Amino acid sequence: MQNEAVRRLMELYPRIYFACHRRHVRDPKSKQVLSSHQGSILDHLDEREPVMLLELARHMGVTPSTMSLQVEQLVRKSYVTRERDARDGRRLMLRLSASGVRVRDANSVLDAERVAKMLTRLSPEERAAGMAGLALLAKAASEQTEELEKRRKPRRGQLPV
Repeated sequence: MQNEAVRRLMELYPRIYFACHRRHVRDPKSKQVLSSHQGSILDHLDEREPVMLLELARHMGVTPSTMSLQVEQLVRKSYVTRERDARDGRRLMLRLSASGVRVRDANSVLDAERVAKMLTRLSPEERAAGMAGLALLAKAASEQTEELEKRRKPRRGQLPV
């Protein structure tokens, strides 16, 4: 029973994602378009807590030099700030700038218009059942995330698992 549920979720989720995901990341103020990879970098950074460039590269599965090139573009566009770690000058720490926060917050991975169109294809009863199912999955996901975070407290500059 559980294996069937896993198989079905793995089959169904990509259909929803690909039908509704946003293909470009855009700055709502300047209208500048960022690559999806640059948008993903912004999603992994915070305006308060710095993240080490090496840790971000490892987390995202790219080489430090590739990450450095992408970060350089984001710094030039004023979306990311970088500074040397006060305790270890070899470590490069990254944070979102106010512009980076604006772009990150304005760009969900899902396109609200596409989601709305998809939902209009369902009857009110089907929509309610779908929302109830998603709420249950989101609750289980939150519980799982909390459990993982309790097991691993990241050091300064590390991304949580």
